[in-house]
Amino acid sequence: MSRRARLVLLAIAGVAGALVLATVIGVYWLLQPDRFTASLQAQARAAGLELSLASPARPTLFPRPALELQGITLNESDASMPILLAARGRLALPWHTLFGGPTTIARLEIDAPRVDLDALQAWLGHLPAGSGGRPPQIPRVDTGILISRASVVRGNEILLDNLALETGQLHPGKPFSLDLTARDAHGDPVQLRLLATPRTSGDGMSFENIGLHLSHGADTTIDLHGTARWHGAADASADLAGQMDLADAGRYELSLRLTPANLRDPLLLKFHLAGPGRQVDVRLPPLQLASWWSQLASPTGGPLAMPPGNGHLDVDHLELGGIRAEGLSVQIGDDVPAPSSSTAAASSPASP
Repeated sequence: MSRRARLVLLAIAGVAGALVLATVIGVYWLLQPDRFTASLQAQARAAGLELSLASPARPTLFPRPALELQGITLNESDASMPILLAARGRLALPWHTLFGGPTTIARLEIDAPRVDLDALQAWLGHLPAGSGGRPPQIPRVDTGILISRASVVRGNEILLDNLALETGQLHPGKPFSLDLTARDAHGDPVQLRLLATPRTSGDGMSFENIGLHLSHGADTTIDLHGTARWHGAADASADLAGQMDLADAGRYELSLRLTPANLRDPLLLKFHLAGPGRQVDVRLPPLQLASWWSQLASPTGGPLAMPPGNGHLDVDHLELGGIRAEGLSVQIGDDVPAPSSSTAAASSPASP
C-alpha cells in the first residue's frame, strides 16, 4: 500500500472516530440524563416522595432517544418502606423535547415493579385535604405506557402477581385506553379494561366518558360508567354506576361515589350494591377498604375485624376466605344509613 493510500485511510478513520465521539457527546448533551433525572426527582418531592436510582440514568439514541433507568425506588419522604421497587425502566423522549420543547414522554416502560399497598396507603393518608399548590396536570405520553411482570403486595403477602399493563396515548381531550391482566393470590385471572377522555383545566384534571370493565375468575364481571375529578392531593371525586354479574347469584346494581377529603373527613368511597340476596350501603376510606377486603379473603385466616367507616350490609349467603355465613346482617360505625329497601318502604303509602 502506498504512502498516499495509508494517509487517506488514516484520514477516513480519524473522521469516523471524530464523528463517533461527536455522536456520543451529542447524545449525552441532548438527553442530559442529569437534567431529566433531577426533573423527575423534583416532581416526586413536590408530591412528598423520594425517587432514587441504583445507578445514573444511561442515555441511548436508537431506535429512539431514551433514558435507561436501573434500580428504581420510590418511597414517601422519611419513610423506610418503599412504595415502588422496579428492576429497570425506560423513558423514551420525543425529539422536540430534546431541543428545548415542552417536556413530554414518548413512551414509558417499567420492568418487574413491586408496589406495596401499605406504603401507598400511608402516603395517601398523609396528603392534605387541599392541593396546597399548583393543581395537577395530565402529563403527555405520545405512544403509551408498558408495565410488565409487576406485583402488588401488602407487607409480604402477594395480592396480585404477573401483572401486565399497557395504555394508549395520553393526551388531554383525546380518548385514553388502559388494559391490565394479572393473577390474584389464588391464581385466578384478573382483567381490567378502562376507557376515558382526560381533560385539564385551571383547577386540576378530569376524566369524562369513563367505561370500566373488570372480570375476576370465571364468575365475576363488573361494568361501570361515569366521571372523575382530581384537583390535587386528597381532593378527588368520582361518580360511577353500572352492574355486577355473579355467575352463581345473578345481576346486581352497583354504584361507587368518591367524595374529597376535607378538614373533618378523609377521602371516602360510598359503595352501593343491591340485588338478589344482597344489600350493601357503606362509606369507607378506599385504601383501607382494599386492605380489609384482602385480609378477609386471605387463606391464612385471622380474626375478622370490622372495616372503618359507616354503613350496613345484609347478605343471605356468604362464602369468602373459608368463612361461611347465612343471613348475615352487619352494621358498621355509628352513622348508619337506612337500607334502600327500608327507605323506599317508608316513603310508599301503606297498603290497605
